[in-house]
Parts: sequence; C-alpha cells; structure tokens
Amino acid sequence: MINKRLLVKNLLAHNDENSFYDKKRFINIGDKEGKAKFIKHICALANSNPNNNSFIVVGVEDEDNKIVGVDFFDDSKIQNLVNAYIENAPFVSYENIYFPDLPEGKVVGLVTIRSSGKLAALKKNIWKYWGGSVFFRDGSISMPKIFDIEIKDTNSTIVNEIEQHAKNNIELTLDGVIDFINNKHRDLESDYKVFKEQFVVCWAGNIKKVDSKIYYSRVDIELINEQVKLFYSALDEVEISYNDNSFSITEYVQLGLNTNKKFYPLEKVEIRFNNNGSYKIDSTLIFDPPQYDRKMLYHIFNTNNTILEKLKKGLPLNPRDEKDLKNIPATHLICYLNGFSGAKQMLEDYRWFVKDHNKEVYASLKEALRILRKVQYS
Repeated sequence: MINKRLLVKNLLAHNDENSFYDKKRFINIGDKEGKAKFIKHICALANSNPNNNSFIVVGVEDEDNKIVGVDFFDDSKIQNLVNAYIENAPFVSYENIYFPDLPEGKVVGLVTIRSSGKLAALKKNIWKYWGGSVFFRDGSISMPKIFDIEIKDTNSTIVNEIEQHAKNNIELTLDGVIDFINNKHRDLESDYKVFKEQFVVCWAGNIKKVDSKIYYSRVDIELINEQVKLFYSALDEVEISYNDNSFSITEYVQLGLNTNKKFYPLEKVEIRFNNNGSYKIDSTLIFDPPQYDRKMLYHIFNTNNTILEKLKKGLPLNPRDEKDLKNIPATHLICYLNGFSGAKQMLEDYRWFVKDHNKEVYASLKEALRILRKVQYS
C-alpha cells in the first residue's frame, strides 16, 4: 500500500515538473478555459507515460514548491469529464491528502493518471484546442504533436522507485488512527473499522437518530493507510453502513423553497476492499430532484437575477432583498434542476460579488455548485 502523503513529498522532491509529474496552485474545471487546460494536461501525461502512473499535485506554489493546500474537492465524476473529451481515456482519480501543517479545511489534491495503453487524443473541440489533437509532455510543458507520434515508456523505473519509497508501515497507521480519534475529532462521535486486515477507515461527525437509523452531519471520513479523506458539510446528512468487504456512505441533500425543505438522497459512495491489498472507490448518483411549477420558478429566477445584478452594480439591498439573497443558492439550484440551464452559470458569474457581500451566503453558494458538479458529470 502506498502512503499518499509520502508519495506527494517524494514527487515534490523532483523540484521541477517533468514528463510524469505536474504541480498546480489550483485547478478550475468550472469554466471552459480551466476545463480545457486540465484535459490537455491529462492527455499529455497519459501519452508520455503509457506503462506507469503520472501525477498532478494541486495546492503547491510553482516557484518554491511550498505546500499551501486547496479546499476539499470531491468531484467524484471527474472520470466522466475525462471520458467525455478524450479518446482512449486514461483512468483518472482525484484524492484529498491531509497534511498536518496546513490550515484547517485545507488539503493537497493528488490527481493520478493511468494510461489505457493507447494514444489519448481529444474527441472534440474544447476552448482553443481542436478535436483530434494529441498532446505529449515536453519537459514541464504539455505540447501538441502532429508528427512522429509514438507513445514510449521512459519513466517506469523512476516512478516505481518513487512509489516504493512511499510504502506504508504499521506505525504510521496506528499513529493516524490515534490522531484522528483523540486529537482531530475529540469533540465528535468517532469510530473505526478494519478491513481485510490491512485497511483502517475512521469516521467522525455529529449524530442524529431518526427512528432506528443513525445519520451524521459535518462528517470526516479517512482511509488512514492512504491518507485519503472524504468530507461532508454540516448542511448534508450522511448515512454510513459497512460489512466485511466494503464501507458505504449515502449522502443526502436538503432541497426546497424557502422553509419547505426535505432531504433527498444524492449519491452513494462505496469503498470496496480486495484480498490482494487493493481497494476501489465507486460513486453512484441516486438523485431524483423535486419538481415545481415552472411559472412560480420563472418568477423566483427573475427576482434572484435582479438581486444579483444589484450586487454586481454595487447598489444597496433592501431588507426584502437581503432575505431573498440568503435563499438564492437553494432556489437557483432548484431552478437548474427544473430545466433553467442558465441558473448554474449565474451562480458561477456572481459568486465573487456574493462573497464580498455575505460570507454565509457564499458558503451556501459553494455548496450548491458542488451539488451541481455532481449532477452535471453523471
């Protein structure tokens, strides 16, 4: 088993990016340019490393390799995005890696790319890149190539050495479990489960009992051996179940208009453990959004957009506007799920004006965009 935190440190020891490793201060797949650049790098790294893993480390300063971290990024549908744009798509995973020196809520993102063994190329146009384009790594740069196209294995030895140096040991595992329960989450209900005599999953959160079921909110889940973390906010309700072979998390999301809100199952994440020392994380969207009268939603949509325009222009909001502003993330989310395709883009376009005006509403807006990412890439 590979200790992902040690893997990141070993990658960063190669101070300059190269043909099997890239580093980013952050990634943004919320707009066309950011999405296109991400797809380009994935394509180039896969083609430059046909027989071994390649990596992107997210949350690192480019100039001095300082680990500054990024927000949790739980886009479990990132593989669907890659499949949509790349022919012979590689396998891509994004993991949140905990570093104890980072501020609370910050992690390092680790993108792992494993080639399909075939030449990866763009399926269709995206931003300024043409469908059919092929990219390779030229040192630290992802470059298009139009002649002498051949995938070659040049990095297997060095990548295998880096991964070998990141192997786990029992001391790190025990320290991780004790730190999770006694230090990080001493104020929350916490538990752990050992799978296949190798893997330890710890979880902690606020517990609420409904009839015979137990639900969690503000949940931290950590696969200790791998330093892989899952996080669910205080706005979510999460149901946890497990058996000898798997650990499952069903996420619920609160939706509705004004005070009339209910919890709907959104996604089930299952970690399956194998006897050969490997594991796999699968996610299944189980979301069935509530439907509302379109005339009523049309009125809400226009009212919301008027308030957002006021924010953009720096105009004062009256008390009614302030009250409606608090509901905009939830109501625009409902509008999008009921066919108002422009609602998501409105939240993206106005998020910074909302942030400057009201941090609490901005947090709700980020939560709404997180849910929309899950729905969009399913």
